Amino acid sequence: MIRRRVFAGLLMLALFAAWELAIIVFHVPRMVAPRPSEVVTTLIAKWPALLPHAEQTLFTTLAGFALGSLAGVLLGVAVGMSRTAYDTLYPLLVGFASIPKVAVVPIFVIWFGSGTIPAVLTAMTISLFPVMVNVATGLATVEPEYVDVLSCWRASRMDILLNVSLPRALPYFFASLKVAITLAFVGSVISETVASNRGIGNVMILAASNFDVPLTFAGLFILAIMGVALYAIFALLERRMTAWANRRDIAYA
Repeated sequence: MIRRRVFAGLLMLALFAAWELAIIVFHVPRMVAPRPSEVVTTLIAKWPALLPHAEQTLFTTLAGFALGSLAGVLLGVAVGMSRTAYDTLYPLLVGFASIPKVAVVPIFVIWFGSGTIPAVLTAMTISLFPVMVNVATGLATVEPEYVDVLSCWRASRMDILLNVSLPRALPYFFASLKVAITLAFVGSVISETVASNRGIGNVMILAASNFDVPLTFAGLFILAIMGVALYAIFALLERRMTAWANRRDIAYA
């Protein structure tokens, strides 16, 4: 485990070193792509000013992710347990998920004004669908033998749901959370670039308009670090809570 992580860290450092060397060798202009060292220097120098924006993006992402996950679980249970709900809700949700979220942000701005609420709602809508689909799939793939046994003991549908279906769907649920949290960042940043004066998305769009490319890349670095950290947290929770579902020791989360 330690050897694998050390190798991954060295490989990542090698990629950044290759990036730095390529820019120096090919004389890439600073306005096109900065060196990683410039990005890190900018990140350190402007961190006090960037911190409130990072906190804003993290807040809107987590709030939207929490709401989207809750709605996704409820809709997933309905779709996975009811054929009527599947026939009614699933086509509507697929159609809504197919709409580019950048096209939805102006509608949220009209309804709620610019700022935090559109960012939260955008993060919620973009993270809802993968949770719903995975929960519904997990419920639909429960072995019928378990359901038959509990039915023989006169268990209600709620008993079957709580004691068999939901526990068996946990691996699907945690897999969806790892996808949804990364998508939630996408939703927050999209909204911040369109209708907000705070957040990393707003910082990046202003930096790009001023041709401050190192600051734009610094915003990307912040988003990547936060995304990887939250992904790792959910991967750890997945390993702890669904260890029974792992048939073998996999090399990645």
